[in-house]
Amino acid sequence: MKRIDKFKNGLARVFDDNLHTKQWHNYVDYAIIALIIISTLQVFVSTFDVSKQFEHVLRWIDLITTITFTIEVTLRIWVADKLDLKYKGIWGRIRYIFSFYGFIDVVSTYPFYLTFWLPIPYSLLKVFRVARLFRVFRYMRSFKLLAKAFQSKKEELWVSVQFLTIVTVILSFVLFFYEHQAQPEVYDNGIVSVVWAFAQYIGDPGGFAETPPITIVGRLIACVIGVLGIAIFAVPAGLIGAGFTEAMADDKNKRKINENIRSIVHSFKFEKDQQHTSLFVVPRYKEVNTITTRKFIPFNDILEAVKESDCLHLYDMVNAMNAADHPESKLVVFNYKRNTVYGCCIDRGSRVTIVSTSGNTEPASSWLAYHIAKLGGFNYVAKETETDLDNPTSYYNIPDDTSCPNLQLFLDDIGRLASRPNSWVIPILGAIGLKSRETQFHFCYNTTKHDSSYDDPKALIKDYITFDKMYKYVAEVLENNYGYKSDKNEWYAIGKQNVGHHIVAGNVFTLRVECFVYMFDNRYLQVIKDLAESFHQTLEPERPLVIPAEMLKRNNGKDFGMQDYID
Repeated sequence: MKRIDKFKNGLARVFDDNLHTKQWHNYVDYAIIALIIISTLQVFVSTFDVSKQFEHVLRWIDLITTITFTIEVTLRIWVADKLDLKYKGIWGRIRYIFSFYGFIDVVSTYPFYLTFWLPIPYSLLKVFRVARLFRVFRYMRSFKLLAKAFQSKKEELWVSVQFLTIVTVILSFVLFFYEHQAQPEVYDNGIVSVVWAFAQYIGDPGGFAETPPITIVGRLIACVIGVLGIAIFAVPAGLIGAGFTEAMADDKNKRKINENIRSIVHSFKFEKDQQHTSLFVVPRYKEVNTITTRKFIPFNDILEAVKESDCLHLYDMVNAMNAADHPESKLVVFNYKRNTVYGCCIDRGSRVTIVSTSGNTEPASSWLAYHIAKLGGFNYVAKETETDLDNPTSYYNIPDDTSCPNLQLFLDDIGRLASRPNSWVIPILGAIGLKSRETQFHFCYNTTKHDSSYDDPKALIKDYITFDKMYKYVAEVLENNYGYKSDKNEWYAIGKQNVGHHIVAGNVFTLRVECFVYMFDNRYLQVIKDLAESFHQTLEPERPLVIPAEMLKRNNGKDFGMQDYID
């Protein structure tokens, strides 16, 4: 499964339609463009009388290009969900096929095979070959800008068309009433005047409206229609020109934003934990002021880049501390890994799945959860994106009336990973209690606070023997090594709407960790490593524990941000 996903991701990069990157995949793009041109030339040359020997060469070119395009188009449909998340699933693939370029791909390739089953002359299908030229547009930036100009001005264009149509129909009826009296045999019904009026806009190339008016009113109307004929081109041309200018400015701004995103992500260069673990790790966060001073990106540009990115979160550190401890406000940027529409899903073949349910509002706990899963070799599922920024939704306690479109995908992925025998699902969240609070690690599994018993019928744990062994082991490690203490259901409990009630899993419990443990304690990575190893030792000891290679040795050039982590 991992190899297939890796292969699909590679193909998606090949089919990214971007000729301005420095990837070797661009050679494939240029090869496709060359084959499109060769195929079109083959159709053009075949219209001439050529020798049988040359005709044989043309047939071979046609066969080779058709087979090549069939393979390419089929692969494009297969990896459509990697090109854009809206094409995920069967209906997503169908949506891709009926998109502009998807439809062109299919129509210009697959009809060739109809000749094997239907008595269709092969020469008639060559018209579809010429449609391949439209495929070149997907690589042309100018065409994309023009399409964007039409899209941005479609409402104005539609209003102008409506106005022109209504005015023309009114004038054509007035024309009919006057011309019918003067030449009734010519203007015998209203359709004649309507056809004449609209035909003037295109110069009446077919000569089917050669019924010029002869009355004074009719000729005045003809003059008005002539002026409207100028407007029918001038107004849309002006609108499209303005739209094209706006599209160019927008494209320039987007390129600037993408460059800022790339620059911000590159500020998350792997750092070595010199004091404790000697492991390389993606930094927890980068201060906005640091990005501004080191990357020379203005504050407003950072905000815009974070808003438009699919891998960055903005966070105020004041939210990581209890208000009674008088925390100071400090804006920071978090980098997260994304490979699904809702955030991230990594299947490492483990029985243990670490879950982050609130990555957008709690990016710090999401970073913690990711690294526990990575160092422990566990599966990882994280909700990182918001579909409605005005009404952010946590996937930890799920209300009955939620309409978030990504929620079911999130639950389905957890359910798939948790379907393995003796599975464990562990949502990890932050806690913002006072620093004076006696315990820092809170294990939650019962529905009532201050209840540490193992007899709650609504609890989500079945294997209490293993859970108790794990809890004692983890609590001992944390207290002996760091002086941190743990509790069971003392400060938090599992609610009726908890995510665990929406999935089928062997065992579910929540771990809440005080934010200052992983945000302000410089031993944070050692704590995470010990926590991951403790979970592994007690919940899944049969699997070998291997520290990821990229965390042991710096891989220069591939050590910028979460995307450079190997799954």
